[in-house]
Amino acid sequence: MDQVDYKILSLLHENSRIPMAELGRIIGMTQPAVKERVRKLEEQGVITGYHAAISLPKLGKNTTAFVMFRTKKCAAFIEFCRQSPEVTDMYRISGEYNYMLKIVTETTEELVAFSERCGEFGYSYTLIMLTAPFEHKMTIEPPIAETAEPWSN
Repeated sequence: MDQVDYKILSLLHENSRIPMAELGRIIGMTQPAVKERVRKLEEQGVITGYHAAISLPKLGKNTTAFVMFRTKKCAAFIEFCRQSPEVTDMYRISGEYNYMLKIVTETTEELVAFSERCGEFGYSYTLIMLTAPFEHKMTIEPPIAETAEPWSN
């Protein structure tokens, strides 16, 4: 991957619906050339999909929490979380707890009910999200270029 690929990824991460012609104009390439690069990034598995950003509060989901969980019943707990609509993300982590969950509910009462259902699997520690100054930040940086790229002017 080169600087152009990283710029394409950055622009698609910011707006996955950007037209290929606009992407090409920003980068300084033709639309077919940009389309080919995007196709190659998809084939390589670098781009795994295109997603809509959804406002959970607009859907009535006003409570988000992160739950640190310790269990010895890993397979059963994973299946429980997979079946629980409140669980949007699940991570295996190191340390005192072995899982971290992202939970989204309409109310704190629903969060409490979820926590109580988890009790049979182990112990948890819950952190309620107050605000999210940013989410889904692009985490990759392009390699340092030796020459200026067309979009750096």
